[in-house]
Amino acid sequence: MTTTAGAAPALWSRADQQDFRARVRGTLLGGAIGDALGAGIEFQSLDAIRAAHGPQGVDDYVPAYGRRGAVTDDTQMTMFTVDGLIRAHVRRDTGAWHPPTDVHRAHLRWAATQREWGPDERRPDAGWLAREEWLYAQRAPGNACLDGLADDRMGTLEAPKNPESKGCGAVMRSAPFGLLAGWEPELVFQLAAECAVQTHGHVTGYLAAGAFAVVIHGVVRGDGLRASVDRALTLLAGRPGHEETTAAIRQALAAVSAGPPTAERVESLGQGWVAEEALAMGLYCALVAEDMRHGLLLAVNHGGDSDSTGSLCGNILGALHGETALPPAWLAELEGRATLLQLADDFAMELTQGPALHSPSGSSAAWLARYPRV
Repeated sequence: MTTTAGAAPALWSRADQQDFRARVRGTLLGGAIGDALGAGIEFQSLDAIRAAHGPQGVDDYVPAYGRRGAVTDDTQMTMFTVDGLIRAHVRRDTGAWHPPTDVHRAHLRWAATQREWGPDERRPDAGWLAREEWLYAQRAPGNACLDGLADDRMGTLEAPKNPESKGCGAVMRSAPFGLLAGWEPELVFQLAAECAVQTHGHVTGYLAAGAFAVVIHGVVRGDGLRASVDRALTLLAGRPGHEETTAAIRQALAAVSAGPPTAERVESLGQGWVAEEALAMGLYCALVAEDMRHGLLLAVNHGGDSDSTGSLCGNILGALHGETALPPAWLAELEGRATLLQLADDFAMELTQGPALHSPSGSSAAWLARYPRV
């Protein structure tokens, strides 16, 4: 399923479409479950987690933000990234094709949810996602994300926003770029990096985002997790300033061979607050996971940015195994499940059947109301 950037594969069989939709659902829902599992213990030390929940740590949702299964800014921003990628494909009918711009506009819509009381029905560009009232909640958004989106100027690789920031805020929202299954891996990497610098301009911040997107891309295309990690390392090697990100990934791979997975081994990779550590921790937990449940609990039971490492691990395992691998009890309580499912299905439909939904000669009015061209 390879093609030029922005184009759909020439032919999607029905089986291909069903498999792709399952992996898109798995990626978004798996990431949200990992996010929600970590939300209630973020900022706590491993000793504190074990003291409160037993030697194994948490084994279920812990209430956060007034409920069980609550998601954070990790999931919010991932959702708006998906919205931006759909908009980019829809707007291509107009002759405009610059996905970083459409993703930036989507992230500005997310930023508006962090400062406004609720949806503004007067905005012609809002679309359906920005009208979801439950998304208008502050869930510990990162300062770099808020600062980078405080004005309309879009950061670029040549003039990035927050050039000293390598927090995990760009990596945590980059799984959707990997869902562009018809793109070449090099283009997926480039797009993720270009969108990362809109808020996180440090070379490690945006290269880690690119590497993570390539890992997702590989597993969605059926290449296997280890092969996808190796491809990410190969693409990193050609990028100036890759050493920090490459070293973190190699440390994760070494940890896989060092012995049975433990919380202490996860912590040996860092705390997850910065991009390369979050990437390494999420990768490690996915690589050693016995199943979705085991991998996600390993990814959140540590003294660090538990929701982000849980989200990254969940993105990977969901992309790898699809939606049916998700633990049903966690899925049932997940905040925003219906919205996530709708968004996942819309993304899958756009990528596999976009020409039937919109074209320069005729389009579905309902689809354009959901994803305006403006």
